[in-house]
Amino acid sequence: MFITPAFAQAAGSGDANSLLMSLLPFALIFIIMYFLIIRPQQKKAKEHAELVKNIRRGDTVITSSGLVGKVTKVVDDEQIEFEIADGVRVRQMRQMISIVRAKGEPAKGEAAKGAAKADGAKGNGSRDDTAAS
Repeated sequence: MFITPAFAQAAGSGDANSLLMSLLPFALIFIIMYFLIIRPQQKKAKEHAELVKNIRRGDTVITSSGLVGKVTKVVDDEQIEFEIADGVRVRQMRQMISIVRAKGEPAKGEAAKGAAKADGAKGNGSRDDTAAS
């Protein structure tokens, strides 16, 4: 008797439109998270799997720990063997390889060093003049 029939009827009715509107922000957040976080990570994982799968003997590899070496043997689907110094060979899990450089691909710094040496040979006299001053 304390509640009037008008209040009782309004509280009992559920509006499907209000339920949809309350769940819409959560759906939008999930869609944004998918396109900004989940999808790029999946794409990067596929690229890394393809990179690791295509490692061949003679490739230069860089591991996630920073070791740089030349692949001497592909042991199996999970391991490779590479040489980090003359006579020093290391076995590494394929998944720990972060970068693979092809056989003929020069390092970024080597091309710049070669150009600097060529320029230094041409202008050797001018460098001596500045050092004597």
